Amino acid sequence: MIRLALALFLLVFPAAAHATDAGWALLRDGGHVVLLRHAMVTGTTDPANFDIGNCATQVNLSARGKQQASKIGALFAARAAPIERILSSRYCRCLDTARTAFEAEPELFAPLDLLKGDDARKAAQIAAIMKEIRAYSGSDNLVLVTHLENIVALTGVSPREGEAVVVEPQGDGLRVLGRVTF
Repeated sequence: MIRLALALFLLVFPAAAHATDAGWALLRDGGHVVLLRHAMVTGTTDPANFDIGNCATQVNLSARGKQQASKIGALFAARAAPIERILSSRYCRCLDTARTAFEAEPELFAPLDLLKGDDARKAAQIAAIMKEIRAYSGSDNLVLVTHLENIVALTGVSPREGEAVVVEPQGDGLRVLGRVTF
């Protein structure tokens, strides 16, 4: 059983390292859009008294998440082209990830908030995000800090906390070009 687990680990780990290297190669060239899932958090769901304007009522970055966000920023600074713009969900965990990682104040972009419950509102959020991505034509990178559900809806990819997914528009959706794990 241990041998099987070790064999599976060894098969998966090189693939993750290769995916990360390919992602960095893209980001080094610049001109890309990055969907960044917020760093590690303290819980799984926001409490019943959730208030978008009050971080005390939200799930927030854990100590490990704060360290992860710092690592994200250090690696972006060392391995990627400059960041032209940073857009963030209004949730504190996303804002804190962006502020810690990139040492800049991100632009608030409400469509990056957790997807709303009804289909029409979800579709409107996705359309607004897609419009922003399609409009991007800079030579540096654009980072959008958001949530798991949003990235899954946009790409079909389920990133880990603090994982970056490099995308480009393709047809009506997005094509995943690479991923970077931290």
